[in-house]
Amino acid sequence: MLGQILDFLADTLITFFVVLLVARFLLQWLRVSFRNPLGEFVVLTTNWLVRPARRVVPGWGGLDLATLLLAWLLQGAALWIHAAIAGAHIAAAALIAVAFVDLLRFAIYILVFAVIMQVVFSWVNPQAPLAPVFDAITRPFLRPLRRIVPPIANVDLSPAVLFLLLQVALIVWRYLAAAAASIA
Repeated sequence: MLGQILDFLADTLITFFVVLLVARFLLQWLRVSFRNPLGEFVVLTTNWLVRPARRVVPGWGGLDLATLLLAWLLQGAALWIHAAIAGAHIAAAALIAVAFVDLLRFAIYILVFAVIMQVVFSWVNPQAPLAPVFDAITRPFLRPLRRIVPPIANVDLSPAVLFLLLQVALIVWRYLAAAAASIA
């Protein structure tokens, strides 16, 4: 019982920061402004980790590699803690591979959430303060789809197509995770 509680608490806490770090990486990669409530929250909750890491790990080509590396290390730590509590041994290569594949899963989840929120805001309150944030996150992925899927009776179906593609990506992720876990 104590092992389950510790596993749950460690997983919840670490996953919280990993998702925030992946979100920070995506927001910077997609050039989304941090001058909004969501961006400020992400920056304020992760700065204590990212600032010292940036002194050691430089950016490359506009990518914040320090943030990505921190997310990867934290996810690896979460997997190691989970295995240690379960009494299992996980090979270092498998740990590294599964942690990286998990970052892809979190990125897909963030995009799924952004698509849902962008659609909800476009229907309910397009002037909401966070509406432009979700629009900026989804725009690079929706733009190519909008060329292929035209609006039908002024209804944009490209978010539904993107949502389906992201679900397919999650299916592919499951196979990648299984392959990464089999590395020994």
